[in-house]
Amino acid sequence: MPRKVKRLTGEEQDLSNAVMETIDFEDNRLVKELCGVTDANLLLLEQQLDVRIDARGNRLVLTGSQEGCKYAREVLARLYAQLQQGRAITPGDVDAAIRLSALAAPSPSLKQEDKMVLSLQKRSVSPRTATQAAYLQALTESELVFGVGPAGTGKTYLAVVYAAHLLLRGEVERIILSRPALEAGERIGFLPGDMKEKVDPFLRPLYDALYDILHTDFVDRRIASGDIEIAPLAFMRGRTLSRAAVILDEGQNASISQMKMFLTRLGEGSRMVVTGDPSQTDLPAAEPSGLTDALGLLSKVKGVEVVRFQPEDVVRHELVARVVKAYEARDKSRRQQVIAAASDKK
Repeated sequence: MPRKVKRLTGEEQDLSNAVMETIDFEDNRLVKELCGVTDANLLLLEQQLDVRIDARGNRLVLTGSQEGCKYAREVLARLYAQLQQGRAITPGDVDAAIRLSALAAPSPSLKQEDKMVLSLQKRSVSPRTATQAAYLQALTESELVFGVGPAGTGKTYLAVVYAAHLLLRGEVERIILSRPALEAGERIGFLPGDMKEKVDPFLRPLYDALYDILHTDFVDRRIASGDIEIAPLAFMRGRTLSRAAVILDEGQNASISQMKMFLTRLGEGSRMVVTGDPSQTDLPAAEPSGLTDALGLLSKVKGVEVVRFQPEDVVRHELVARVVKAYEARDKSRRQQVIAAASDKK
C-alpha cells in the first residue's frame, strides 16, 4: 500500500497514483553514503520533493509524480557525482542539490556547475543556489561585482572563497578585506583598547571566513607578511590596490563619499567585490547609504555586475529565510501605507 509522504510544509502528498522509476548505481559503498545514516539524505529528499525513495542494494526506486521523480533523479545524480569526486555529502549539500534542481529555479548544467567547485586548503566549496552559481560566474568574469541581499545568503563567504582561490593560484598577489567600522549604532571610540583591539570585533566575520577555508598557520603567516590584509574602510584612503582581490563587506554602512573612495582604489590586475544588504544600514537616519547610491549609479556601467540575492537563497537555518521574509513583508506593508497616506493628503 503506497504511503503518504509528509513534506516540510506539513502537507501530505498522496502517492497512490504515482509513477515508479529506478536508478542503478555502480558502487554499493557510494550508494550507502548517498543514502546517509539511517537513510537521512533520502528522507530529506522525500520531505522536499513529491517522491518516496526506497534503497535496494545499488538500486534506488523512486515513487511519486513524474515531475518529482525527474527532479529527484537529477539531485541524486548530482550527489552521487560529488561522492565519486571524493567529496563527502552533508545535509547542506543535499539541500543545495535540491535548490539547484529545476524545481527550485533554472540552473546551469551539471557539467558547468562542476567547474564552479573551488578547492581550497581545508574544503571544497561549490554554489548552493542558482543565485550563488550566478554570483561565482560574475566573480570570474567581472572586475567589479556587487553582491547584495539578505544575511545568510553566502555573498561575503563566497567572495572570500574566490579571493583565496585567486591567491592560491597566483592570479593575485594579496587579499584585502575591509568593513566600515560601524555596527549596530556603536562607534569604535567608545570601545576599550588600542586601534587593533577596537576594530578587530567588527572584522571578525572576515577572519572566520578565512580560517574556515585555509589552514590557520597559512592565514597567520600571510597576515604577518601583508599578503592578507584586514582593515577598516577608513584605512583604504589614498591607496592604489593593484594585483589584489579586494572585498568591502557590509557596504550598506559606507557613506557615499566612502564608497566612492573605495571604488576608485581599484588598480591594475585587481578584482573588487562589494557586499551588503541595503535594508540593514546602521548609518544615521539622515545619511544615505553609499551602497544604495552606487547600485543606482553604476549598475549599467561596463565591467560592473550586480547580483541580487533573495530570501530563498538563505543557506543558514531554514528559519532564517522565514525571518527575512517576515521582515520584508512588514517593510513592504509599511511602504504601501506611507504611499497611501501621501496620496490621501493630495
